[in-house]
Amino acid sequence: MDTRNFKWQVRNDKIELNHRTHIMGILNVTPDSFSDGGHFYDIKQAVEQALTMEEEGADFIDVGGESTRPGSAPISENEELDRIIPVIEKLYSLLKIPISVDTYKSKVARQALEAGAKIVNDISGLHFDPEMAKIVAAYNAGIVIMHIKGTPRDMQKDPQYTDLIEEIIDYLNNGITIACKAGIKNQQIVIDPGIGFGKKLDDNFKIIKELSQFQTLNCPVLVGPSRKSFIGNTLRLPVDQRLEGTIAASTACILNGANILRVHDVKQIKRAAIITDKIKRQMLWD
Repeated sequence: MDTRNFKWQVRNDKIELNHRTHIMGILNVTPDSFSDGGHFYDIKQAVEQALTMEEEGADFIDVGGESTRPGSAPISENEELDRIIPVIEKLYSLLKIPISVDTYKSKVARQALEAGAKIVNDISGLHFDPEMAKIVAAYNAGIVIMHIKGTPRDMQKDPQYTDLIEEIIDYLNNGITIACKAGIKNQQIVIDPGIGFGKKLDDNFKIIKELSQFQTLNCPVLVGPSRKSFIGNTLRLPVDQRLEGTIAASTACILNGANILRVHDVKQIKRAAIITDKIKRQMLWD
C-alpha cells in the first residue's frame, strides 16, 4: 500500500488525499465538448449541474470553457472568459468544495482565480503558456500538471512513443521543474498522465496498468478516464453508453495508485470508489 502522506495545497486549503479516493466532477461550459457539449452551456444549467455533483459527492468541480477533444481548434481568451467567469463567480458563492479551472491560458487562469477558483487544471502541464506557472505561484493555487503529446488539434494523428511510460514521466517531471522554478511548492502539485491526449488505444490501457510507476514523481495522481474513446472503441459503444467501462477503468486506476478521478458520472463513480477503497485500504470513507 502507498503510505505517502499527500496534502494538496489549494490556496488556503490543505486537502488530505490519502485516506480515500477523491472525485473531481467535470463541468464543461462549452457547445462542443466530446461528451456533454452544449448540455451546460447555459449559466443556470451549469450551476445546477455543479450543485448536483456536489450533492452526489464530488470533492472538486472542474469548470472548462474550451473543448480539448481530439481535432478541436482553440478559442480566444475572451470567449473562454465569457463562458466560465460568470459560472465560477456564481458557484463560488454556492459551493462548499473547491473550484478548478480547466485552462492552459494564464490570463484565463488569473481571472478564474480572481473569481474564486482554487485549482488550475492545465492540459499542457505548464508547457503551452510560459506565464502560467507564475500565475499559479502568485495565487498559491493547486495545479494539475497533465501530459499531452502535441496539441488537441493534432494529438491523435498517429502518436508514437519509444517508451510510453518513461516519456510521460519525463514530460511531467519537466512540468514539475517549471513549476518549482516559478515558486510553486511541491504540495501544490498533482500530476495527470493524460488518458486520451496523444495516446493510441492500447497506450491508455498500459498507462492504467502501469500507473504505480508515476509514484516516482512523488506527487498525487489524477486520472481522467471518463467516457473516453479507448472505452468506446473497445466496447464499440457511443459516449452515452460508456458508464460501465468508465467504472471498470476507474476501479483499476484506484487499485493502481490514483488519488483523484476526474469524471462526468459522479454518483456512480463515487459508489464504485467507496467499494474499491474498502478493498484497497481496508477502511471506510468518512
